[in-house]
Amino acid sequence: MKGTLELTTPATPLELPAAVARSFVGEAEAYALLADAGLLPPRHGVVGGPLPFTPSERVVLKGLGDELWHKSELGAVRLMNFNAAAVARRAAAMRSRIEAAGHRWLGGLVCERVALARADGLPSEGFISLTHGEAGWIVLCGFGGLQAEALAALAPPRRWPLEFTRPAEALAELKTHLLGRIWLGLLRGTKPLTTAKQLENFLNSLWQLAWLADADGISLLEMNPVVLDESGQPRPLDAVGRRSPPVAKRVAPSPNFLSVLRAPRSVALAGVSEQEGGVGRTILENLLRCPALVGRITLIKPGYASLLGLSCVPDVGALLKTPVDLLLLALPAVIAAQTLAKLIEQGGGAEVVALVSGGISDGADTQGLGPTLTGQLHAARAAGRWTPTILGPNFLGHWVPAAGLDTSFIPLEKFAPANPAGSGLTLLSQSGAFLLSRRSRQPQLRFGLGVALGNQMDVALPDFLRALATDPACQAVAAYVEGFGPGHLLETARAAAQLSARGVRVVMHRAGRTEAGQAAAASHTGAMAGDLELERALLERAGVRFTPSIAAFDAALTWLGAYPQLRAGPVALVTNAGFESVNGSDLLAAPLVAATVGDPLKIFMEQWLQREGLAGLVAPRLPLDLTPMAGEAAFLGAAELLLAADCRTLVLGLVPFTRRLNNDPTGAQQFATTLATLARAHGKQLAIAVDAGPDYESYRTAFAEVGLPVFARVEDALLGLRVLA
Repeated sequence: MKGTLELTTPATPLELPAAVARSFVGEAEAYALLADAGLLPPRHGVVGGPLPFTPSERVVLKGLGDELWHKSELGAVRLMNFNAAAVARRAAAMRSRIEAAGHRWLGGLVCERVALARADGLPSEGFISLTHGEAGWIVLCGFGGLQAEALAALAPPRRWPLEFTRPAEALAELKTHLLGRIWLGLLRGTKPLTTAKQLENFLNSLWQLAWLADADGISLLEMNPVVLDESGQPRPLDAVGRRSPPVAKRVAPSPNFLSVLRAPRSVALAGVSEQEGGVGRTILENLLRCPALVGRITLIKPGYASLLGLSCVPDVGALLKTPVDLLLLALPAVIAAQTLAKLIEQGGGAEVVALVSGGISDGADTQGLGPTLTGQLHAARAAGRWTPTILGPNFLGHWVPAAGLDTSFIPLEKFAPANPAGSGLTLLSQSGAFLLSRRSRQPQLRFGLGVALGNQMDVALPDFLRALATDPACQAVAAYVEGFGPGHLLETARAAAQLSARGVRVVMHRAGRTEAGQAAAASHTGAMAGDLELERALLERAGVRFTPSIAAFDAALTWLGAYPQLRAGPVALVTNAGFESVNGSDLLAAPLVAATVGDPLKIFMEQWLQREGLAGLVAPRLPLDLTPMAGEAAFLGAAELLLAADCRTLVLGLVPFTRRLNNDPTGAQQFATTLATLARAHGKQLAIAVDAGPDYESYRTAFAEVGLPVFARVEDALLGLRVLA
């Protein structure tokens, strides 16, 4: 049906005098921006100026006041037939009420009453906002009007980060939203109120509006309601905006720090004691195990010429003549801050500095050490002077297994044998303990670089991702994140998009998803809480894959450690336990693609089952349940058939209690080696699941040692694949 809008949603300010500083953008100014972007605000005029209306024309009079967001509560919205004298009288009455309520009068605005297209019995008013913040420009689109909050619970608004969303993509999503389905007549028994082309033009104009607003210093524009007129054109009836002062941009460190972390040519360490067991002493013990650093470690220790067979210098001043790649400061917070300040002041001495201690830029920093250092660092960079790249504070360490490099203060005996070298997987964590736990839980995990980010006073997550984007050694990134500091979110998305464009997967576990979790994260890492839905909308569009749990993160890690460039495709499951086949079938659904048995493969499988003596016991279908009658030969035969077919990924569930499977070390090693060789020969991905107790840990280890991903359950293997699919 056709009708007219009963205007109940308030609009906000017109314009303040040019001499008055303001943050609000009034409707007249907002309307001008909308029109410049190609949108269609109502025809309007300001009381006291030319009014483009004919006598008796239906209009809306709005009284506008500074900081007055809800005009209707003060009787400042009036539907009337146009009469210049009557408009002036009513505007004067509105002014008295608005000023009596403590608002500066901004003027009266007269707007046309737009004839609308409506859907019988269905809401059809929209709400659009454009906001510029940590995620850049974001368009929020959903239901508007008086029932917007209730409708949002039924159909949450769409969020479109403009930097990673094209208008055509937004249109495709709007078509699936209840508002878009109502507008386009996609619900049963409804007729279209507009066309896809009109909505596409509207969205293109919204994108243009964001650039115009950005150039004008505007950080917020809200349009509520947005309606459809009789011709189907979207029309923003009310609009309000806000300006924000410009935010100083973060001066990011040079990406060259990554090569220092991967292969430092020289290291200096401050804070080493003669006594064993201290933080600095343990760091030194770990450094001494790195073959490339033999004879390349200097200790900073006043009053000593040498200690523990290593040469010493009195302070960082000595590094000015003989600079090092990496300087580790295992010193109390105040001394560490003073040492770093001197290094910055002297203009050289270390390419990268790691602040091991806490008490800087965290809750224990009662002296403002962090802000002081940050200010000094950024001032030097802004002036073009030399600065080091700073890791931490609370820098727990980093690991390069292929080089035997470990800068942590965790004793080696606290871990199982060191993680095997190799793999293009990079591990990043805002919690050092989280990274240590992953190393301990998965001693066979293959990764190329692991870094505990600490408090990120300087080098932060986006800096690592940006550096990794041009690092050919990086083939996959897994990150544990508790929050984003100022300016980090959009930078992270941009860097993740660079990695994704290069075919590098970025997997992220976002902790601190509740108010209590955010408070806990801030207390120990200084992580910043944010709008989690907005973060996810932005980062997913940039190519980040989120894990729903730490268990899923661990499973994805296991896959990426073995196959950092894991390729999607049909997944097949072969097991000797019926329950794994049933549970696996439940999980082999979208986004995973389950491998199928076509006629040619079925014939080969039937022939093979006949040769193995399993015909009549095992059905030639997937998942393939070989029953406890199967031994290594049966599994190898099944793997050969499936890997040669369309299967991209094969998961073997080995419940090892049957006598048919050889669990002794020699037999297991031989079986594992043959499977790994088979997978490599076909260029496919093969994983092992051993659902058994600790008595079978050595059995699992046999497969891990040949580079196959090993899981405790088939469910875990498929959970990891679902994250990566």
